[in-house]
Amino acid sequence: MSGKRSRPAAPGSGDGDAAAAGKKRLKREQRVEFSAALREPALKEKVALAWAHKEALSHDAIVLDPVPFPHCLIRNFIQSEDFLEGLQKELLCLDFHEKSNDLYKFKQSDDLKKRREPHIAALRKVLFEEFRAWLSDVVHVELEPTIDLSCAKYEYTDTLLCHDDELEGRRIAFILYLVPPWDESDGGTLDLFSTDDHLQPMQVVKSLVPSWNTLAFFEVSPVSFHQVAEVVSKGKCRLSVSGWFHGPSVARPAPSAELRLPLSPHIPHDHEILYDWINPIYLDMDSQAKIQEEFEERSEMLLKDFLKKEKFQLVCDALKKEDLRWSNRGPPNKRRYERADEESLPAVLRGCVELFHSEAMFLLLSNFTGLKLHFLAPEEDDDETGSEGEATAGMDPSQSSRGASSQEENGGRDRAQEHEGTSANQGDSKLGSRIPQCSSELRRWTRGCYTLVHDTQTTEFALDLMLFCGCEGWDADYGGFTSYIAKGEDEELLVVNPENNCLALVYRDRETLKFVKYINHYSLERTEASQEQTGFWDFCFVYYE
Repeated sequence: MSGKRSRPAAPGSGDGDAAAAGKKRLKREQRVEFSAALREPALKEKVALAWAHKEALSHDAIVLDPVPFPHCLIRNFIQSEDFLEGLQKELLCLDFHEKSNDLYKFKQSDDLKKRREPHIAALRKVLFEEFRAWLSDVVHVELEPTIDLSCAKYEYTDTLLCHDDELEGRRIAFILYLVPPWDESDGGTLDLFSTDDHLQPMQVVKSLVPSWNTLAFFEVSPVSFHQVAEVVSKGKCRLSVSGWFHGPSVARPAPSAELRLPLSPHIPHDHEILYDWINPIYLDMDSQAKIQEEFEERSEMLLKDFLKKEKFQLVCDALKKEDLRWSNRGPPNKRRYERADEESLPAVLRGCVELFHSEAMFLLLSNFTGLKLHFLAPEEDDDETGSEGEATAGMDPSQSSRGASSQEENGGRDRAQEHEGTSANQGDSKLGSRIPQCSSELRRWTRGCYTLVHDTQTTEFALDLMLFCGCEGWDADYGGFTSYIAKGEDEELLVVNPENNCLALVYRDRETLKFVKYINHYSLERTEASQEQTGFWDFCFVYYE
């Protein structure tokens, strides 16, 4: 038995402790309400009617616009300024994680579904209980209590590119802004896109500038294409809380088919074109054997100083000429860059394009990679040793003119034929039913350009070739690099950075996708240092066996 004696409790002390604990809980718990004006029955009915009839409505408390798709802005969404300041402090104390892929770059918090901070918990309650009930009545959809909520910070060069938000069950997207005084020149606007007859985005037709305590919401649909424009202010943080209200899923139309770039077989050019254009080191058979050995091991290769120095300079000078015609290539949910009109190309650029289309180049690439891009290239199951017991990397490209012909039209289809001593049928038997082909583009990359991984992107066995021009001083922080990723994953397999007069070769399979990272505002620093240079160019070819 303990020798210590318990001290008697003072009368009523138990009740006092409970009261103190209750006061502590009351102090920690926060209650908040959304705009009282919105809860007025008359205004609520007006908003519901305007939404149902896709009509515009403007009120001090809310602005509704059905164009380009239904969206609303609610000013002074939360009634208490003290609450907002407390909420902002709690949010900024969260752990944020860098998020970066083809579509976006920003910092995001963990899911706010179960956070216990008093202001965050109170916001979650008002959004997914009181406001959800109000919104269900307005949009005539029974929204579910599913909580889908997070916090995002967009700072200098952060962006979220064009997308539609469609995912199973998402019906209404919302964003509550907690930003300092903000101007359109700071970037970070919520940009809304128009769409064409195929439900593909076309161009930004409206930009919503973030402002403190403003909540934006819009209907998620096949045409709700939007983006967060790149933040270009170096001293401001675009802080927001965003998420989705879920409800019954709606049918989505099948994605529209997209025309692929045209494919063509090689064009007749003998080996002399290689000696006119290419650094002689790459025409040496021993060098080709070493390149092929490394390529077969890694499936990628960078060949520096690929073109002769004087030829490369002529190409760069021609690319800077103002009489070249460029057109934007989209749609913006898949890509944005400029493509040269081949009809406007001066002779030196046409010559460079012809080089990569030439029969001699098809054979040279076969020697570099071991791929069957020409019928003179060895088959995979051919003996790996020649008659003298030495390894053979491939055929001398000069034989493309002596022993092999161009592909000519015969009987309504392209055939591989030889000029001397081989019939068309023999040429066909060498190649089988498939004839190597390629697609091509001359592209210009400047700030705001990118490509995205998308649902309709084809996955196939192919050899990518890129020759970069005008990349002096280019930094990976600018973006513009080509990233290869595993299908269905964010795992980065390979990055190809733009490098002057560097030929990049990458072989990809059906499980590999690629994108070009968004070129950001940092790239303009290079422009300031070199007034005449605003981006870079690449000759982009894709070859198929």
